[in-house]
Amino acid sequence: MIPNLPALPTRRLAVRVSPDALRQVRGGHPWIYDKAIVSNSNAAAPAGSLAVIFDSDRNFAAIGLWDPQSPIRIRVLHVGKPTQIDDAFWLDVVRVAVAKRASLAATGTTGWRVLHGENDGMSGLIVDRYDSTLVCKVYSECWLPHLNQVLAALREINKPSRVVLRLGRLAAASSAVRDAHLTDGEVVFGEPVDRPVPFLENGLSFNADVLHGQKTGHFLDQRDNRQHIREHIAALANPNISVLDVFSCTGGFSVYAAAGGASLVHSVDIARPAIDTAKANMALNKRVVSSTTHTTTVGDAFEVMAQLGAQGQTFDVVVVDPPSFASNASERDGAMRAYRKLADLATRLVAPGGHLLQASCSSRVTEDDLVATVKAAVRTHGRTATREQVFGHGIDHPVEFAQGRYLKAIALDL
Repeated sequence: MIPNLPALPTRRLAVRVSPDALRQVRGGHPWIYDKAIVSNSNAAAPAGSLAVIFDSDRNFAAIGLWDPQSPIRIRVLHVGKPTQIDDAFWLDVVRVAVAKRASLAATGTTGWRVLHGENDGMSGLIVDRYDSTLVCKVYSECWLPHLNQVLAALREINKPSRVVLRLGRLAAASSAVRDAHLTDGEVVFGEPVDRPVPFLENGLSFNADVLHGQKTGHFLDQRDNRQHIREHIAALANPNISVLDVFSCTGGFSVYAAAGGASLVHSVDIARPAIDTAKANMALNKRVVSSTTHTTTVGDAFEVMAQLGAQGQTFDVVVVDPPSFASNASERDGAMRAYRKLADLATRLVAPGGHLLQASCSSRVTEDDLVATVKAAVRTHGRTATREQVFGHGIDHPVEFAQGRYLKAIALDL
């Protein structure tokens, strides 16, 4: 149990929303924005209060968590018939989510997303698993009054050896977090952790910095795309495959490329700690990547790619996996320009007959946007794709509403 968390609010809110918002909620949308609220019986209710949404005939429509500090004013938990939000409810949510991912254990994988926020009915909260360690990341203070119940359900279903609490920026800045004396990276259950946590991904070894690493310690969402690169290289059965991994971060794509049989893998990232971690992850897999030469560059991806192109260098496989360039709608146009520039730079670096994979993790950029942008760059350089594949989310990152479809990638043989 985490002490000093806000008490469960006892008073519920009765809320009516606009017809359009009600239609969207009934259609599975998990957010109700502040401007969609027509009436509210208790606008001063504390964060985490249960808000009951009624239709125009005063019939129950949905229930969610009140989030007064966010434009997403209600995070929907349940739609349809009335239900109690209690221990049994949280147990059922976790049980359903775990069942969706049951097949992953047979793939030599011990690291995956257990709860994918809105897409598992838990808007503003995610939980990742690294072997027997669970990392719970809270993005909104509305979860704090319910956190002990949620963690109890997670512990009962998943049987972890420890639970680490990570805090999103807005949650970390809230008065409730300060009053509870919570800190980002705090172990709230189990033995302390003083080193990265080892886990497996498709039989390959990685370490996750669960206390201080980006997100929860590793980018689990690209697992399937990394496996695509591994399988593509293995299928070539060529002992002289070179790979460029741009925005390599902690080296996920690099390790998979080496495991597929690449002779040379070059990792590029602007952050030296990320490159150091990539080297460490490669070393963890030395038994299966011993024939690969791993080189690295610490630098801006755009600049490094331009320099490589100017030098006339090419690679048999180029992977471009940038961070999100559009955290809000106003940044979308700039993001599209960045994706186009990356596609131009990458196309120049793909050797004839080579393979390009470019990804986007921005929900503001659609799959069609990304595909059209990359293919336009390919055409501009006079290249023709002989095969095209488009990838999305893995089973541990399900998509239950349109805005939840943030990850997409296109792979082209050129």
